[in-house]
Amino acid sequence: MTERQTILKHAGTVLAGQLAVVAFGVTDTLIAGRYDPHALAVLSVSSAIYITVYVAMIGVIQAMLPLFAELYGGKKFEQIGGLFRQSLYLVLCLSLLGVLVLVSPYLILQWTQVPVALQADIESYLGMQALALPPALFFRLYSSLNQSIGKPRLVTWLQIGGLLAKIPVSVALAFGFAGLPAMGLMGCALATVLVTFGMATCAVVMMKTSKLYEPFKLWQRLERPDGAQLRQMARLGLPNGFSVLVEVTSFTLMALFIARLGTAASASHQIASSMTALLYMVPLSFSIAISARVSYWIGAGNMVKMREAIRIGFQFIALEAFGLACLLWLFSNELAALYAKDASVSAMAASLLITIGFYHLGDATQTLCFFILRCFKVTLLPMVLYSVMLWGVGLSGGYLLAYHGLPGVSAMPSPQAFWVMSLLALVLVSMGLVYLVWHHTEKKSRQFTAT
Repeated sequence: MTERQTILKHAGTVLAGQLAVVAFGVTDTLIAGRYDPHALAVLSVSSAIYITVYVAMIGVIQAMLPLFAELYGGKKFEQIGGLFRQSLYLVLCLSLLGVLVLVSPYLILQWTQVPVALQADIESYLGMQALALPPALFFRLYSSLNQSIGKPRLVTWLQIGGLLAKIPVSVALAFGFAGLPAMGLMGCALATVLVTFGMATCAVVMMKTSKLYEPFKLWQRLERPDGAQLRQMARLGLPNGFSVLVEVTSFTLMALFIARLGTAASASHQIASSMTALLYMVPLSFSIAISARVSYWIGAGNMVKMREAIRIGFQFIALEAFGLACLLWLFSNELAALYAKDASVSAMAASLLITIGFYHLGDATQTLCFFILRCFKVTLLPMVLYSVMLWGVGLSGGYLLAYHGLPGVSAMPSPQAFWVMSLLALVLVSMGLVYLVWHHTEKKSRQFTAT
């Protein structure tokens, strides 16, 4: 199998699973949209907070992927098992921190001036979602292990199975069924908790029973925390997690600031955010597959193959990003109508979806670059770049444009203001990261040649 075929097969398998995961949120959005506009507005703000916490946490955990893959490329199988067991301490710490934030969102809601009418329901929803965070983070660690060794299929089957369980359970709990009371949005949250625990349990069973994991000796006695390994995880994972936090808050915090514009604005933004997350799964899947191959070839000491994997990655990303942007341009009205039955929400969302198409072009590029740089253990500079551009230009610029205006530009009290400025910021980020990828690819090749 050629390198291109290997990457395509890996990315396709990961994509199927990632789409299933995103469909969890899409399912909730569709149910909330059909339930009532208030539920959709609550979901918009709640999702912004939960996704911010969850994605920041998995950003730290995903930094384990290149570490696993490099050990796998170097045939150091038992070290993979030791690293996995040490990673459990990381998952525990992240879970405790994340749950604490989710069960106490009051200060966040006050700071962002979320309407009082939404706050009680938001707190209840996040309190339920907090229960799903620990098993979700463990499953992400399991996923990173499988992806690093080029075996994502088991993860994908579990994710698809989780979706098939999530949809009917969410509908039954939200609208009521066979004597069950209608729980509305809380029914969707409870369904997520039940399914996430089920997926994590299945992952444990598979790791204990499948011969695939035998070379790694995962089930040896859990060692005491290893300071050296934990520091290595922290050096790579914390900047990586903070970069992801900056990236996701650059648009999830939009939901909190947009909430003061009214229910229609929040609802349309939720639709745009949901579509952005859905589109993001495509470059994310390719980036996971490509970074696994890049780290594998680094571990194997083959710089020619490493460069080939990077080149193929940029080709795939360019094709998918352009294609999806064109589809959004052509079918924005139809997609918006699918999400919302309210005409004002649908019309506002349709205009946002066109902007999302352009946004995706930059999002796909920066995603690939970010994953490749992590293979080179480069996480600090991307973190600085994300912070300055996405928070400074994107989020802050969007807030000013929406509520105060910019020099020569009147205030634009619409979600569109935030998305336009975020698009500008993402283009600048992409340009900087492309340069860093080129620079460190050349540097890694020179280092290998010198040795």
